[in-house]
Amino acid sequence: MVAKDLRSVLSSIKLSDRGVFYSGIRIGPVVKKDVMKASIMLEHDSQYATILAFDVKVERDAQDLADHLGVKIFQADIIYHLFDKFTAYREELKQRKKNEFKSIAVFPCKLKILPQFIFNSRDPIVMGVIVEAGIVREGTPICVPSKDFVDIGVVTSIECNHKQIESARKGQEVCIKIESTGDAPKMYGRHFDETDMLVSKISRQSIDACKDYFRDELLKSDWALMVELKKTFEIL
Repeated sequence: MVAKDLRSVLSSIKLSDRGVFYSGIRIGPVVKKDVMKASIMLEHDSQYATILAFDVKVERDAQDLADHLGVKIFQADIIYHLFDKFTAYREELKQRKKNEFKSIAVFPCKLKILPQFIFNSRDPIVMGVIVEAGIVREGTPICVPSKDFVDIGVVTSIECNHKQIESARKGQEVCIKIESTGDAPKMYGRHFDETDMLVSKISRQSIDACKDYFRDELLKSDWALMVELKKTFEIL
């Protein structure tokens, strides 16, 4: 198979639709030169520091160099299997990043307090809320902009119909537990009340983490709320 024919094969299976992009192709076994070329991507985006070897052998010294540098080599005799392996690898990397940045990425939310459902007014605060906008999840830091941005604590649990859930979206009525992270725990009725809107405390770092690793979990309306909160917190 000549290079022109190989390009036709790659074009016919619509690589871009699969999220696979390539910088070059070559006929023959994988050699050290191929590994060195692929290693350039380690400085930019490591998921693309890969070699897809379709029905060819990988020279031993090339594999050793790849292992040393951190270049991933995938082999398969069926081209679709090759891209399935690469796609699975990218998903694995994506999940690793999500796990790594989960505590940094703060999803945007606005919560309205349901005063008839205040189960504990002091640390840990346990209360019913309705999600006015966005998405609240476990680990979300909560503050009150109308009370000089006082920090209340972090959401450590969410319940809906007596069942534990990881997150809640706009329109849902849930019971949340907020635990203090500071030396001076805040109290419902003293530091804030039902007239105040609770919001997630976002930052430049948390916004970047959401953009880089959690974009697929946020709706267009969530990003609109992110922009609104960004202005509220005067984040550049």
